[in-house]
Amino acid sequence: MMKVIGLMSGTSADGIDAALVEIAGADSLQWRLLQYAQLPFHEPLRSEVLACMTERGGTVARICALNVALGEAFAAAAKRVADDAGVPLHAIDAIGSHGQTVWHIPGQATLQIGEPAVIAERTGVAVVSDFRARDIAAGGQGAPLVALVDALLLTHPAKTRAAQNIGGIANVTFLPAGSAQGAFAFDTGPGNMLIDDAARRMTQGAQQCDTDGALAAQGRVHDALLRELMRHPFLQAAPPKTTGREMFGAHFGAQVWAEAAAREICPRDVIATLTMFTAASIADAYRRFLPAPPAEVIVSGGGARNPTLMRMLQGQLGARVTTSDDAGIPSDAKEAIAFAILAHRTLRGCAGNLPAATGARHPVVLGCITPASAGARP
Repeated sequence: MMKVIGLMSGTSADGIDAALVEIAGADSLQWRLLQYAQLPFHEPLRSEVLACMTERGGTVARICALNVALGEAFAAAAKRVADDAGVPLHAIDAIGSHGQTVWHIPGQATLQIGEPAVIAERTGVAVVSDFRARDIAAGGQGAPLVALVDALLLTHPAKTRAAQNIGGIANVTFLPAGSAQGAFAFDTGPGNMLIDDAARRMTQGAQQCDTDGALAAQGRVHDALLRELMRHPFLQAAPPKTTGREMFGAHFGAQVWAEAAAREICPRDVIATLTMFTAASIADAYRRFLPAPPAEVIVSGGGARNPTLMRMLQGQLGARVTTSDDAGIPSDAKEAIAFAILAHRTLRGCAGNLPAATGARHPVVLGCITPASAGARP
């Protein structure tokens, strides 16, 4: 039995999710969540993260400095979740840190920062990091990596399921009934990213997201704008496929906002339309690319907390829509749990990618290991 901390900061770049997980076995997985913590980025750090996700802002000097600053933030998150659980750091076997993605070129290169040497030095715990690079070296897109964990934890003996994560970007794992064999995954398109961007624009920065979907609930979907959005080339491309802020970030949000202003579409209707864009693009991906309609859709990520988005998704799909909480996996903690499990697999020498999801030529052991230093133990 190992105690592993998983650390995750997604494309929304709103903070760090940390999960302390007790794990045994590999494919016959036994796991238990001991503690979950969420540490929001303080505003100067978040602004720097978002700036470094742009071509003009992401200079070598800024990314270099941010790499170390994020290492400190990830280390603080690891300490926090261990402290909350009442588990001393010397009892933690490893930390799995996904890091913060600042740029992703599908199938070519990807960059996640948050210096693992800083995390190891501050905590005295071995760190597994840089999970995506080995999959890309094996011909994959480096994502989605949570697909293997979805297959291990959520495959149902009798029901075909879809595990739908809605973070900044949305991605689905198709889970055929009875066996993890045949599972595959891909990014469906935008998740919360464009909704968050519109909420910031509408409130002039007072809100960083549409809390509880309240703004979208006050608006109406603009059908003509939605039709234009649904013609985006990414939605037509066949899997394997991944995307990020490079495609659906602030520049795309600015284009939508300007187009809406030119059409005199009110801000609440813009947010309602972008919320429906997320729901409709997910449903469209299912119709286009899943081999069979799922009987059940299990939603995780920040989108699971948006009742307006969840209602729209239910309306677009014929399946039962629920959350991973109902399946015993806290939706906010799911990706951090996944990277604890992937780190555990790396340490056991087990493959962590699902080639049917990423497009890799074969399964590979993921990540780089930064050893613990006995002298660094706090």
